[in-house]
Amino acid sequence: MADTSDTRTPAQIEADIRRRREVLAETLDEIGVRVHPKTVVGDAKAKVVANVDHTLGRAYVQVNRVIGDVRGQFVDEEGAPRLKRIVPVALVAVGVVGLLALNSRRRKG
Repeated sequence: MADTSDTRTPAQIEADIRRRREVLAETLDEIGVRVHPKTVVGDAKAKVVANVDHTLGRAYVQVNRVIGDVRGQFVDEEGAPRLKRIVPVALVAVGVVGLLALNSRRRKG
């Protein structure tokens, strides 16, 4: 049979109760802070910002990759322009702008 007698003095028991109350009060304070609406909203905002930052970071990387690919089509490894590719694209762009200008004049007149 186990010994269930307490050999502590009343002062020791009171000190133990006081310590346990302090720990319990700290725990309750932490819980109160965690469930406070401002804390919950702040945590939600932080998660949203983190997700947006992550998404923007991925988009930035993807855009840079596309720009690099497009640039690679018009510039060689040494940085010199590839005229065989630039001239046809420029001619198409001039043609499209010309058609738009012509169409705009027809609508006004």
